[in-house]
Formats: sequence, C-alpha cells, structure tokens
Amino acid sequence: MKLFKMLPLLALVALLASGCAKPVQETEDATDATSEAVSTTEDAYGSGYEDTSITEDEVSDTASSDEAYADTQKQVELERIHFAFDKYDLDTDARQTLQNNALYLEQHPGTSIILEGHCDERGSDEYNLALGEKRARAAAEYLVNLGVEDERIRTISYGEEKPLNPASNEEAWALNRRAEFKPQQ
Repeated sequence: MKLFKMLPLLALVALLASGCAKPVQETEDATDATSEAVSTTEDAYGSGYEDTSITEDEVSDTASSDEAYADTQKQVELERIHFAFDKYDLDTDARQTLQNNALYLEQHPGTSIILEGHCDERGSDEYNLALGEKRARAAAEYLVNLGVEDERIRTISYGEEKPLNPASNEEAWALNRRAEFKPQQ
C-alpha cells in the first residue's frame, strides 16, 4: 500500500529531473561545440577558468616537436665499455660510449667516478689484475683527453674477481672484459 502512495511522488521526481537536463544540439561547426563546452566549463569553474586541454590535432602537431626536444634533453647515464680478448685498446663503440660518459660528467660537475677494470677468467690472477688496470687507465686517459678533470677519476682493477656472467663460455667472457663507471658524489 505504501508503494502505491509513493509511486506518484517518484514519478514527479523523475519528471522534474528530466526537465532539468539540457538538450544536446548537434552542429556541424566544431567551433560552436567548442565555445559551448568552454562556456559550460566557465560556468562550472568560474569566469577566470581557462581550458588548457590539448585537442587531438594539437597532439599530432606537438608530437614531432616533443621528440626533437626529448632528443636534446636526453638523460645521459654512465655506461660500461667492453674490450677484445687480451686487449686494452678502445674500439669505435667504446670511444662513442666514453664520449657519452664525458657528456654525463660535464652535466654533473660535482660527480667523480671510480673506473673499474675487469677481465674474463682466463689468465693468471696477476696478469688479469694488470690487464684490468690497463683497461681502466685507457678509459681514464680518453676521458681526460675529452676534457674531464683528472682528479675526478680514480681507477681500480678487479681482474677476474667480479664477473658479470660467471659462465665459462665465449659469450660470458665477452661480457666480463669491461670497464665500469661508478659515480661518486
């Protein structure tokens, strides 16, 4: 019985609610729809509100400029370099990596580095310690030639003590013949 008494009241509330909704008008001109949306936004947030959302067209326009900006603002990180078997000379890839590392150090003038020389497991401990030292010094000298201050670089050799890959195969050995760059504040 109560339900029948409340039914007219619910119908009245539904009628009033539907009368408050704004009719949606379809327009062919997108600027009318945009200005209507802006005025609705202004009504909701006050007259000082400015809608700064980006349209789909603006996204495609800014994508290429964002990529160009990102290329100039890339965050450079210190990267390791690798060496050939029984060598400490720097190949083209190592030189490019060292140039990037020098750029990092230029961007971070308060950072010093510890340059670690590493070897694979082949050879005696003494030989590998000496070779690791030569690798670290070769990389340090190249950085100094690129303008990095000598006092910001310390070298150490670990020889074969700290392999990246402990396996005993050519792939692992190639990874282990390297110089690592550890930033120090």
